Amino acid sequence: MAKLHVTTTINGEPTEFLCEPHHTMLDVLRDNLDLTGSKEGCGSGDCGACSITVDDRLVCSCLMLAAEAEGHEIKTIEGMAEGDKLHPLQQKFLEMAALQCGICTPGVLVAADALLKKNPNPSETEVRYWLAGNLCRCTGYDKIVRAVLETAAEMRGAAE
Repeated sequence: MAKLHVTTTINGEPTEFLCEPHHTMLDVLRDNLDLTGSKEGCGSGDCGACSITVDDRLVCSCLMLAAEAEGHEIKTIEGMAEGDKLHPLQQKFLEMAALQCGICTPGVLVAADALLKKNPNPSETEVRYWLAGNLCRCTGYDKIVRAVLETAAEMRGAAE
């Protein structure tokens, strides 16, 4: 079967790749583009470890065919930091030890960033609801939720 040519934008950079029709976006990110931050935890959209945004919409990349990226803007965990400067969420996760083994961390960070872009002042319930699609088997979520809430408060303070 012929490979498909896809033109997209990934983390602000124009990108082109070839893929098989059955390849997922996760496959292409990790295997073709060497963007290995997104993890495959389940392969069925249940764990959120592969979360990316597509045109600012949160998506499990294991459920998205790579061909669907045509013409869209993709953001991955690799696009959060600006050079050596961590995104405020990444910095707060480190400060508050809101991560442990690291398998879920990229997906949680991408999901939390998507939340704060839509709602810069979420309640604890809203954070928990938004991150419900991201499974963490290590932290128990409390540090994650607190880190997101503290980051939101700091980002709002910096914007004022």
